[in-house]
Amino acid sequence: MAATNETIIAETLGRAPDRSANLGAWQFARWRQFIGSYELPALVDPVFVVHVGGKPDTRLWEADHWSNARSIPGCATIVPAGCRTGWRIDGELDVVTVSVPLAEMSSQNALDHFRQMRFAFADPLGIALTRQILSELYGAQTAERTAYISTLLDALKAHTVRGPAPSAEAPFPSADFSAYRIHQIMNDIQARPEDDHTLEALSGQAGLTPSHFCRVFKRATGATPHQYVMKARLDRARDLLGQSDLSVAQVAEMTGFTSQSHFTRAFRQYAGQTPSGWRHTI
Repeated sequence: MAATNETIIAETLGRAPDRSANLGAWQFARWRQFIGSYELPALVDPVFVVHVGGKPDTRLWEADHWSNARSIPGCATIVPAGCRTGWRIDGELDVVTVSVPLAEMSSQNALDHFRQMRFAFADPLGIALTRQILSELYGAQTAERTAYISTLLDALKAHTVRGPAPSAEAPFPSADFSAYRIHQIMNDIQARPEDDHTLEALSGQAGLTPSHFCRVFKRATGATPHQYVMKARLDRARDLLGQSDLSVAQVAEMTGFTSQSHFTRAFRQYAGQTPSGWRHTI
């Protein structure tokens, strides 16, 4: 029996998908509740991945380090066929994989779209269509449901094989666009947590008032902007403590803390012990 994306992923994870379906040549699968680091062998077909839920801390292995960017619920990722990948999941993850046969790519633009790795990007329409199809797969099988799924799948196919919109097209000013900007802000914080991410600067980047930005940001991440920045700094500090010989004072300075004492207090709340104590346990 020929290997499929789903059999490759299931063998890697050691578990079957929570729900799967073959919709024509396209294959849907939902995977949940796996924690740790995984090396995924090359896949047979390109896969469109939708991050449905779970903890917002999934990273991709990039040459010799884990990515600074992190996938969060509401992100999409494209994994090309023939591409080995590494993943680190820090907590429960809930994703949907949509295997896309190259035979259905109708243009060079679409082929190019699925021949390059793209991690944790915004695609509100593709994500919404995938989520809706997934929800229908849990419903009772009726003629109406089958017709509805077919219509949704046609829309997803048209959207997916079209590839990215030409860069000259202006972004449509909508709530989804605001969500995209918040996602970019989150990636910026993860990339440079040591920077002075003030509420005024972050809300201005999102194009929202500070109070509205706080509400939207907490709804998206479960944390206030300040809590998210602190978590990003402490995550980076943990990595530096475990992977370098830098002093505690140097780590504090490199991760944006105003003093070593401030860093030590924050790290104790974060890890349950001082930075030096934590370093000695690893």
